Amino acid sequence: MVIRYFGNKERLFAAAVSFDLRLPNLRQTPKNALGIAIVYHFLERWEGLAAGDELPSLLRAAVTHPKARERVVQIFEKRAAPFLKRLSSPSKSRECVGLIASQLFGVAYARYVLKVPSVVRLPREIILHRVGATIQSYLR
Repeated sequence: MVIRYFGNKERLFAAAVSFDLRLPNLRQTPKNALGIAIVYHFLERWEGLAAGDELPSLLRAAVTHPKARERVVQIFEKRAAPFLKRLSSPSKSRECVGLIASQLFGVAYARYVLKVPSVVRLPREIILHRVGATIQSYLR
């Protein structure tokens, strides 16, 4: 998989090192709309005009290559987790971040890597509102 998508391990790690989540500024977003805003950004990052092959490729590689998995986890821990912690209750931030990660990684793996037909066919609006409501419940 690494050779197919990146050519070699060095290119995989170069892609992972330079990977930008393009996290949005949600300071002006009402607290009761954060879940939907997070999912909207997630969908745009995976499916929007600026989306590329790097996200599914990194996720695919992370499943079978320990160094790739370590890099994906580092990206999450250093970039996404602090972002999500700022949006959640300080007393529940670790729990909140873990649950949000499980939702987003689950959607990503099912929709973009495994391409489970029933998940791929889900309209973005359904994902936005249903997963957004679940994430919103974690942020409360």
